[in-house]
Amino acid sequence: VLTGRAVHGITRTGGRVWLDTAAGLIETRHLIACAGVYADRVAALSGAPRDPRIVPFRGDYYILKHAQRHLINALIYPVPDPAFPFLGVHSTLKVDGSMWLGPNAVLAFGREGYRRWDVHLPDLAEAVGYRGFQRLAMRFWRTGLDEMLRDWSKRRFVAAVQRFVPEITADGVVAGPAGIRAQALAPDGSMVDDFVFHQDQAIIHVRNAPSPAATSSLMIGEAIRDMAA
Repeated sequence: VLTGRAVHGITRTGGRVWLDTAAGLIETRHLIACAGVYADRVAALSGAPRDPRIVPFRGDYYILKHAQRHLINALIYPVPDPAFPFLGVHSTLKVDGSMWLGPNAVLAFGREGYRRWDVHLPDLAEAVGYRGFQRLAMRFWRTGLDEMLRDWSKRRFVAAVQRFVPEITADGVVAGPAGIRAQALAPDGSMVDDFVFHQDQAIIHVRNAPSPAATSSLMIGEAIRDMAA
């Protein structure tokens, strides 16, 4: 396990793959890249197509306080919009017994922008300048605006929860963690909602692993193993 080795370049010579990293060159016969939110950039380093492009979306959660914990004892999901892959605010029962509510889905201002005020201008410029994102934003601007308002307003966030549990109040939840979704977008603005792998001889790129990637991780591993074999 090699840490602290950000990859700056990928080249192939003499039947070997060379990784130019922050700590020097690494030589290998085969390469499997699972770069998550950087999947498109790492793929491009080896000469693979940039599309589908990754656009980061931040999802924030609230956690139900103990005093209102009795109100929910199971997973609750709203009826999904088939045209929009985000599930909407729902309840998630954690293994420690806590109940998370969320997430929302807003454009992250950086590929590692886990907080509202985390801004990485090159990442943001790349995202908003991508024609796929521009077409997505034009198509779902109303949904996007609603998500942004909910992100800044606890009252609006709780109102979404109250659609399926009216007894929950704003005083009954506390701010929880946030996650980054590596959303793959096609140039036409469609959200890629299936698993995408790209193989080029000795290099395999995992380009997209959307929900339920965690649930499907063992099968994804078998698929990659079969490709590598």
